[in-house]
Amino acid sequence: MLKDVSYQKIWRISLPIIISGVAQNVVNVTDTAFLGQVSNVALGAAGNAGIFYFLIIITGMGLTTGAQIMIGRRNGEQNYHQIGKIIDHTFYLVIPLSFIIFLLVQFFSYDFLAQITKSKDILIAANEFLDYRIWGVFLALINFVFVSFYVGITKTKILSFVTTIMMIVNVLLDYILIFGKFGFKPMGVEGAALASVISEVIATLFFIFYTLKYVNIKEYDLFKFQKFEPHLCKRLINISSPIMLQNFFSLSSWFIFFMIIEKIGETELAISHIVRSIYMVLMIPLFGFSNATNTLVSNIIGEGKSEMVLTIIKKIIIMSLGCTFMLSLISFFIPEFLISIYTKDQSLIFETVKTLRVINFTMFFFCISFILFNGVTGTGNTKASLLIEAINIAIYLSSAYYIAIKLESSLPVVWASEFIYFGFLGTLSYLYLKKGNWKTLNI
Repeated sequence: MLKDVSYQKIWRISLPIIISGVAQNVVNVTDTAFLGQVSNVALGAAGNAGIFYFLIIITGMGLTTGAQIMIGRRNGEQNYHQIGKIIDHTFYLVIPLSFIIFLLVQFFSYDFLAQITKSKDILIAANEFLDYRIWGVFLALINFVFVSFYVGITKTKILSFVTTIMMIVNVLLDYILIFGKFGFKPMGVEGAALASVISEVIATLFFIFYTLKYVNIKEYDLFKFQKFEPHLCKRLINISSPIMLQNFFSLSSWFIFFMIIEKIGETELAISHIVRSIYMVLMIPLFGFSNATNTLVSNIIGEGKSEMVLTIIKKIIIMSLGCTFMLSLISFFIPEFLISIYTKDQSLIFETVKTLRVINFTMFFFCISFILFNGVTGTGNTKASLLIEAINIAIYLSSAYYIAIKLESSLPVVWASEFIYFGFLGTLSYLYLKKGNWKTLNI
C-alpha cells in the first residue's frame, strides 16, 4: 500500500520509468542520427513510417493502460489474486489484436500511405521500413502487458533493466545493419526496422525470465490462464476502449501533423524529425512522471484516499518541471551541438535551431498539462479523458493546418501550434479534476 505521497515515493516509482525512457530515446536518437547520414529521404521515411507503426499498435497500448488502471486499483485494495485474472484476460485480448494489426498493415498500409504521401521516394522507403517493422507487433503488445503489471503494482525497477538491454541490442544492430558492418550488407531503413524487432524479442524473453524467477507468482495468481470470464473482459474493455481511441487520436494527430509538414517539403520534414527526436529526449522525465501519476492516482483511490489525488498531482508537476528545466537548459544553450548529432549540413542545422527554440518553451506547458491529463486517466473515467483529447486534437489540427497550409507560415510558427494544444489540454483536465464526478466511480 501507499503509506505516503512523499516526493521520495514518487521519485522511487518514476525513476525506473525515466531510465527506461532514456534507453528508448537513445534508440530513437540513434535511428535518427544514423539514417540522417544515409539521406534526408531515409530519415523522413523511417520517421513517418515509425509514427505510423506506433499509431497502429497504440491501440494495444491503450488496452494495457486500462489493465494498469485496474491493477493499480486492486493493488491499492490489496486484492492481489485478482491481478492475475486481469493479466490473463489482457493476454486473451492483445494476442488476437496483434494478428489483426499485422494483417491490416500487410494488406493495406501501402495503399493508405500512397494516398497521403507526396514524395514517391519517401513512400517507397517508408514501406520498406514497415515490411520489417510490423513483425514486432506481437512482441510489442506482450511487452506492454508486462509493463502494465509492474507499473500497476508500483514495482517499476525492472523496466530500467529491460529497456537498457533493448537499447544496447538495438544500437549495436542499428550500426551493423544500417551501414552493413561485419560482413552484413547495408540495409538502410530496413536495417533500422529489423534491429528494433530483434531488440523486442530480447525484451520479451527477459520479462518472462525475470517474472518467473523474482515475482511471487502465487500471490498474484499469475500465468494460470484461468477460464475466460466475460464480465471481467467486458469491464477491461469498457475502461480500455476510450484509452485505445484516445491513444489512436493522439498519435493520429502527431502523424497528420507530420504529413502536413511533408506537404511543405522534404527539407522541412527532415528538420521536423530531428526536432521530434530532441523533443522526445526532453520528454523523458515527463513520461516517467506521467506514468507514475496514472498508477499513483489509481492506487490511492483504491485505498479510499481520493482527497489526496490533487496533492499527488501537484507534487509530481513540481518534480517534472524541475527535471525538464535542467534538460531544456542544455538544448537552449548548445542547440547546434545537439543537432549536429543528426546532420552535418550547416544550413540544415541553422534552420533546425529556429524550430528547436519553440520546443524549449512548449515543454513547460507540456509538463503541467500532460500530468493533469494522466491524473484524469488514473481516476478510471477514461471516457472523460477521451472527450478531452478529442476536443484538443480537433482544435490542434485545425490550427496547424490553417497555419501551415493556408497562411504558408514558416516551420517554427507551425510548431508553435503546440502551445494551443497544451493550453486546452491542461485547462480541461484541471477543470475535470476539480469539478468532475470521478470520486464515485467503481472500476
